[in-house]
Amino acid sequence: MNMSLSLARAVADAVLYEGYLLYPYRASSQKNQARWQFGILGPPGAAAAGTGEEPDMFADCLLTPGPQADVEIHVRFLQLQSRTTEKMDDDGGFTAVDELTVGAARWLSWDEAVEREVTLGPFPVAGLSGQETVLPVAVPGGEDTEELRDASGRLAGRLVRRRRPLQGEVRLEAAPAGGALLRLRISVANRAANTAAAPATSAAAGWTDGWTDAGTRQYAIAESFIGTHLLLSLHDADFVSLLEPPPSAQAAAATCKQHRCWPVLAGPEGQSDVLLVSPIILYDHPAVAPESSVALYDSTEIDEILTLRVLTLTEEEKAEARATDPRAAAIIDRCEAMSPAELQQLHGILRNPHALDGTGLDVATLDGAPDIMEPPAGRSGDEAAWWTPEAEALVQPHLDAVLINGVPVSRGSRVRVNPSRRADAQDLFFAGQTGRVTNVHFDVDGSTHVGLVLDQDPAADLHEGYGRSFYYSPEELEPLGQDGKESPP
Repeated sequence: MNMSLSLARAVADAVLYEGYLLYPYRASSQKNQARWQFGILGPPGAAAAGTGEEPDMFADCLLTPGPQADVEIHVRFLQLQSRTTEKMDDDGGFTAVDELTVGAARWLSWDEAVEREVTLGPFPVAGLSGQETVLPVAVPGGEDTEELRDASGRLAGRLVRRRRPLQGEVRLEAAPAGGALLRLRISVANRAANTAAAPATSAAAGWTDGWTDAGTRQYAIAESFIGTHLLLSLHDADFVSLLEPPPSAQAAAATCKQHRCWPVLAGPEGQSDVLLVSPIILYDHPAVAPESSVALYDSTEIDEILTLRVLTLTEEEKAEARATDPRAAAIIDRCEAMSPAELQQLHGILRNPHALDGTGLDVATLDGAPDIMEPPAGRSGDEAAWWTPEAEALVQPHLDAVLINGVPVSRGSRVRVNPSRRADAQDLFFAGQTGRVTNVHFDVDGSTHVGLVLDQDPAADLHEGYGRSFYYSPEELEPLGQDGKESPP
């Protein structure tokens, strides 16, 4: 088994259920009336009709193949499953109801989802060059019935779960990308019948009439691939990072395109045989934080805050959440069972400021330039406090400077932004923009942070007046002259 692939699945599962159900996890909550935010491939025609999402997504990726290179594809998504609550009538028939209570159990009619994974391949990489390979993806529909009985064993109702069939396809095409590089384009598309041509009723399929009106959003989502993402696994080959490509691959990486998805290296750091094609923006080698012990599904909310909010729900609200979805019930139960130690763990990690044995700050002076403060330097055997009032007095972010490519950069310097570190994804949108430095900070961990406002920001002066800056590390910045041109070293 591919260990990198196994480790990548934990992140892939988080992507699969991102936004599945939002706090307060109740069907009556307004924000749970329209779910399934990410990775939706709707049936053709749904987007144009305003009832669903676009039917496809694609991504280019780069790889360096060996002579026996092959690729295996895992298409992962959710299939919508409608759960209808039906009450038993006096004549032995069943009538659909919004809610049903049987003994201590309470059930609501609700949209669940079933995990699906389709594995394709492995395919020899050499056989993908120069031609497009089309691979069908078919998921059958179905209907399941669960009887609901009271304490005496009397049949009181039932849950009917229905799924519509899904039809799709995966397309692969490879082409040389210069040198030893190969560009692989992989696309996924929904190939269901056009929504506009769907039958107005499908009683033969056991689907309720209200769900099959042609052109409705509910019909479209029932035939959509939800939370769609891909895991690609290589043998005798390596993927190349598109976020931080090596110099030899930068030109090829710049030509790669993506549509509605984002390819990143997955698995442990240092491995490059697994790629995650995600519907949300991630960095290479994403990982689920060990402090995150509960799947909360709520669009990357802070676990600690969300857990505490769950604990503030009333007993009636918790009961409705449990009746809404089994996964919501699991969230409520898990949060209630948390120990004080587990809650404390959600607060995050406090890094040890003594880790580098840094006890002071050195100041170096450049001729004709502001003072440049060095990061904390370790002093062997020194037991002094890691931070002192004397050291604090030396910190002057509005005067301090840092050398970037041999050029002193301080307040007022102009720079170009080239984001590269693991920071907020928003930074990527500022790539190539220019800005003016407002301050330079050195922290006790030995890192340097350069604050700036962007030239293209019409509110830059306002932000600077309030002390609000974007922060980058020195290696993400390119010094510019006052005329906007690159400064000579």
